[in-house]
Amino acid sequence: MTRTETGEFEGRGGTVFWRAWLPDEQARGVVVLVHGVAEHSGRYEHVGKWLADNGFAVYAPDHIGHGRSAGAKANIDSVDGAADNVATLLRTASAAHPDVPKFLVAHSMGSLITLYLATRAPLDVAGIAVSAPPLVISAGNPLQRLLAPVLSRLTPGLGVLQLDSSAISRDPEVVRAYDEDPLVFRGKLPARTGAEILRATEIVSHRLDRLTVPTLVLHGTADALAAPDSADLIEQHAATPDLTVNRYPGLYHEVFNEPEQETVLTDLTTWLHQHLPA
Repeated sequence: MTRTETGEFEGRGGTVFWRAWLPDEQARGVVVLVHGVAEHSGRYEHVGKWLADNGFAVYAPDHIGHGRSAGAKANIDSVDGAADNVATLLRTASAAHPDVPKFLVAHSMGSLITLYLATRAPLDVAGIAVSAPPLVISAGNPLQRLLAPVLSRLTPGLGVLQLDSSAISRDPEVVRAYDEDPLVFRGKLPARTGAEILRATEIVSHRLDRLTVPTLVLHGTADALAAPDSADLIEQHAATPDLTVNRYPGLYHEVFNEPEQETVLTDLTTWLHQHLPA
């Protein structure tokens, strides 16, 4: 059986809400699960329960501007702040479950934040797993990219980019639930968030040689939101000798929400178990 908890802490940018899915027995490891842009941690309940059923204590924050956390809608404020908040929850989860390995599992913008954190300074984790890391982004024309930093400073709340929900999954029920979820932001992403994502992609892409922790990359080959070339970039430039890249033919952006999700979750769990102490 899995039990759930919720909590909050004062983070960078305001109050950060978190959820947890916990095994009844002593946890074999701790996972902090990091969601993507415009969504929230509650969309990962099935992932959290799956991992808890496999012996992991799973904690998932809502980023600033997302879900039940503080902040303007869909405005993450800064990638540095988001990374700090993930690190804070990782410390909190580790204190609740001491002496077991720690992992970060992330999706999309959450993967970017996780890679930013893992390449910013040495990170005390047994590994990271990133789904659909958006290191290569096709959205936005050259003028929008040029203006992004200016708009971020002058009009941070200005809507600049509408995400296409039909690109998240081939399962129409997943798309319907996403569109009807009151905690999912369905307007245009604000300029500040867009600029921070673009800035972080540049930074992370140029410091992949600092990515030294064991890393699992999960990417659908038909991802129209985060280019599958992002996985190639990590494969070519990451410094870690322990790198696994799983490409899923024909899958869309949210590999955890595709009809083949059980295969993806099994791959994730197998990799996590391989990185536990014998």
